[in-house]
Amino acid sequence: MADQKSKSPLAGKHIAIDGDSGGDNTSKNGLNAQDSYSDRQLGESVRALRKRANLSLKLLSEQTGLSTGMISQIERGLSTPSLRSLRLLSLALNAPISRFFEERTELRLSRFIVRREERRRLNLTRSGLLKHLLSPDEPGVLELYELELAPGASSGVGYRNPQGEKAGFILSGRLHLWLAKEKFVLGPGDTFRVPSAVPHLFKNSTSETTRLIWITATPPWPQADAPAV
Repeated sequence: MADQKSKSPLAGKHIAIDGDSGGDNTSKNGLNAQDSYSDRQLGESVRALRKRANLSLKLLSEQTGLSTGMISQIERGLSTPSLRSLRLLSLALNAPISRFFEERTELRLSRFIVRREERRRLNLTRSGLLKHLLSPDEPGVLELYELELAPGASSGVGYRNPQGEKAGFILSGRLHLWLAKEKFVLGPGDTFRVPSAVPHLFKNSTSETTRLIWITATPPWPQADAPAV
């Protein structure tokens, strides 16, 4: 089911870029129990944040441009949002994307260090995108991720944010990157940095998995909305 266009407060922060519909994948085909559990966890987080913000499905739909049906399916674990849809939900719910990651199973030993075994994941199963949170989930300007894109996976319809910057470092595979209407093909060792206000889209158009380091720099979220330590 594709994202629904709407005259929302967030309208204008994303535009379509050639070659990608950016829809959220609602198919259950091929999902194992762990995938379904990840979807349910993500949906429960979205619902909890929506309830905390005292927003109905209709109001959240108006603020994100996503249909009420799509949001309901995400909350019930029946649909995996695209990265773009997740960003829209994050902005509307005034919460960092790290709030949607898997919960930690044990206490981290340092506020400033994340060990490999302490990483939290966000598995956007049907989008073919796996995101590892590498930075501590404390309030701050920088967020650091490792992204794995399965063949055909993409960030969804090109989007932009009014503030901040984004950067990336390609670890393996090939990444097709659109910045506004300009397209680039990046390989291992290539890097990029772009203001978040520039419409951007990335996609793995190859038959191999693409891995990259993804960095975002945005104004810090309010302390009250930061993930619990």
